[in-house]
Amino acid sequence: MQLTRARAFLVFLVAFVAVAWPEVAHAQENGSSGDKTAERKEDKAQKEAEVGKAPEDATTKHVSLDVAGYTDSDHVSVFTPSVSGGIENVITGAAVRGSYLVDVVSAASVDIVSTASRRWTEARQAGSAEVEYKPHDFGVSIAGSTSSEPDYFSYGAGVTMTYDLLEKNLTLIGGYGYGHDTAGRSGTPFSVFSRDITHGAFTAGLSGVYDRSTILSGVFDLTLENGDSSKPYRYIPMFTAAEAANVSSGASIDYVNAHRLSERPLEQLPLSRRRFAFTGRLAHRFDSSTLRAEERIYYDSWGLAASTTDARWIFDFGKRFALWPHVRFHAQKSVSFWQLAYVSGPAPGWDLPEYRTGDRELGPLMTFMGGAGIRTYLGSEADPRRYAISLQGDGGYTAYSDDLYVTSRAMFLASLRFEGEL
Repeated sequence: MQLTRARAFLVFLVAFVAVAWPEVAHAQENGSSGDKTAERKEDKAQKEAEVGKAPEDATTKHVSLDVAGYTDSDHVSVFTPSVSGGIENVITGAAVRGSYLVDVVSAASVDIVSTASRRWTEARQAGSAEVEYKPHDFGVSIAGSTSSEPDYFSYGAGVTMTYDLLEKNLTLIGGYGYGHDTAGRSGTPFSVFSRDITHGAFTAGLSGVYDRSTILSGVFDLTLENGDSSKPYRYIPMFTAAEAANVSSGASIDYVNAHRLSERPLEQLPLSRRRFAFTGRLAHRFDSSTLRAEERIYYDSWGLAASTTDARWIFDFGKRFALWPHVRFHAQKSVSFWQLAYVSGPAPGWDLPEYRTGDRELGPLMTFMGGAGIRTYLGSEADPRRYAISLQGDGGYTAYSDDLYVTSRAMFLASLRFEGEL
């Protein structure tokens, strides 16, 4: 069901960032052993070519296996195994990458209980592929992705271009992506019921080396979304004006059912949405640690405004271990049409509000997450980072200040990742 899609995606996203970014950040600020190995391969191949010898294989092959799990106090759990891999050639600048994951979602949340539905379990499968070519200062990558579940199917493709300036100390970034979603009802063919949603995303930004230890970047995103993204399972309780004035945040299912009107129309969202976001990143390398901080400012045409702050400090303990604490804070104001209790006129001429939603992720909220991770390098003494295993755990708390049924949600997610260079 679409009810927990955002939470399922959160599991994969946070799991990936939690275990993959520390290595990426370390490589950017200090140069990981993998990067140094690639540089040695390139130098050796060039020297061998100059003396007429057949060059050593200049390709780098890598693979990673991930398992992530999520659970929260709203009776939702997600299990997400995934695999990814790629091949890169340091001489030609060509690379091919791909990934595949499965989300197994089980839910009996208050939103399901409020509609007299039972716990359900379903799976989502998603895959992506990317081809990149950057022989010199200019690079192009083309990527595609697809996702399928019983009541939803999506696909997308995009192109990203980069251009290095000032001896690779400044990189310009630009790109465009297109996505198409088909939303339906579980057990009903798309030919009988479906809604199409399209996305067009523009990206522009730059990344620069401030000094030998610091990297700064800024990226602006504009997304144009068209189509009806209303959830076909989400029914909205309606109240008289007098009853609505007495409804308080966190009102129980029994209270709502006892005081609402008999009608319960489906959710209805605007048919277009314009999203604007700016993300700034800072990565600084100290003698034996790396600090990475990120701030994202978001606003859209529905009136939702949000700020997300994320920080991670990776500490190196010799050549074999890395440990990092992680904190994340998100705060947002609601969409302009948000109401704790929607008001309608009496039968028979229902006077429904044009837009109505029960999605608390569109209401005012604050989320705090914190945790820690550890990475162990399992490669040889000469190249310890050739293989690595990582474990990350994060706990979180979300406060909903103006929502029916629940006022808060506690969550926990964990991820285990193995990666290696072949």
